[in-house]
Amino acid sequence: MSMTKKILATASAAAILLGLAACSSDGGAPTGEAGSVGISMPTRSLERWINDGEGLKAKLEDAGYTADLQYADDKADTQISQIQNQIAGGADILVIAAIDGELLAPVLEEAKAQDITVIAYDRLINGSENVDYYATFDNYKVGQLQGEFIRDTLDLDNAEGPFNLEPFAGSPDDNNAKFFFSGAWDVLLPYVESGKLVVPSGKSPKSNDEWASIGILGWKSDAAQAELDNRLASFYNGGEKIDVVLSPNDSLAQGISASLRSAGYTAGTDWPVLTGQDGDKASVVNILAGEQSMTVWKDTRTLGDVVFGFIEAIQAGNEPEINDTETYDNGKKVVPAFLITPEVVVKDDVQTKLIDSGFLKASDVGL
Repeated sequence: MSMTKKILATASAAAILLGLAACSSDGGAPTGEAGSVGISMPTRSLERWINDGEGLKAKLEDAGYTADLQYADDKADTQISQIQNQIAGGADILVIAAIDGELLAPVLEEAKAQDITVIAYDRLINGSENVDYYATFDNYKVGQLQGEFIRDTLDLDNAEGPFNLEPFAGSPDDNNAKFFFSGAWDVLLPYVESGKLVVPSGKSPKSNDEWASIGILGWKSDAAQAELDNRLASFYNGGEKIDVVLSPNDSLAQGISASLRSAGYTAGTDWPVLTGQDGDKASVVNILAGEQSMTVWKDTRTLGDVVFGFIEAIQAGNEPEINDTETYDNGKKVVPAFLITPEVVVKDDVQTKLIDSGFLKASDVGL
């Protein structure tokens, strides 16, 4: 049995036992009997965080937990204040998707003083010894899948080239963004260095360590659109065309698509290869229309299941099952992690992977 299946099986069994133990004479399980969990999500402005937060909250409440879900509107000080309130409110466990993982160390000291377990949710919290566990997808693999898709789609090992590439990176305050970029750049940089890929804008990091130089703060679609507008106006005003855009996620890809449309690019003729991540509805619509080439799908329901399994194990006095004890050094400790493998979705996969699985409804994407 795979580690993911083990953790889900353990969680399911534990949920059944807890449910039986908690049943009152009238058959109900009083909310909160299982424990209290504070869930801190960064924003409602991205579809995925709404799904993540509400999905985990519902799962916990169905199992008898009290779950306090807060969104911080991409403001780190707001998130800190919300976490402080959850600590004061008696949370047993905190699940935190950090806005800026460098700023939470002081509030996590407060959590430690109250013997609260801290789970970093999909974004690593840096600079603190008080991060107990980390649940995420294999973020380096996300970028690697994007880089390999570009390599294989353009047939970079055999095609003559050169191809015009414009790379983008994620928000500089998001620890995951460096993993996404590194995974892709480890695949693509050799082709840049050989001249098979050229970057007319010059926005081509010389190494993975320079990724933040092309980062888009807050993962904002409009910021990505404005950035590509500037690159097109400055470096593609003589009839040159972009052949490929490395976009680390779907929100940036949506802004990039809008910029390309404004510049007169047409799907099916001169539209460049364009990557993404998350399986957002708007990007799946673009994939079906030929305006985005792929998305790396991270089934956030699975991430919620893994975190729920963590919580059940912790509340039972057991150690959660993990599968990575080496990768995620936050500057104070290597945080024990559970990594989930992402997968590529292209146009032909939308029905079988996203819709048939229930991740999206056909009506969500015009099918």
